[in-house]
Amino acid sequence: MTTQRDKLREDVNFRILRLLQDNPEMTQRELARAVGVSTGGIHYVLTALLDKGVIKLGNFTASTDKRRYAYVLTPKGITERARLTRNFIIRKMAEYEALKIEIEEVGADLPATEFDALRAESRGR
Repeated sequence: MTTQRDKLREDVNFRILRLLQDNPEMTQRELARAVGVSTGGIHYVLTALLDKGVIKLGNFTASTDKRRYAYVLTPKGITERARLTRNFIIRKMAEYEALKIEIEEVGADLPATEFDALRAESRGR
């Protein structure tokens, strides 16, 4: 059984790999800000991804600072990103369906005209 912690870890890995595929030169600080975790947390995840062979370090050629690196997805990383993307979509679709049911149940507590007005308002945004 997948725990909430495992789902969160998968989401973080998915978001990092997605960002790095498009922007391999992102710094750890930029990744942390984009993903919403601490810089130390990003460092930990990147180290784990490096150890697993999902990403590799390359020199960031456009930088005059030779300490800057690019995080490049390996073939294994591309496969992992595809797996994480599939799991992410399945999980989000299930959440979406559960939310639709909950909205309908809660909406039943409102007068039909008010609920219809809320639906129309939410579609207009």
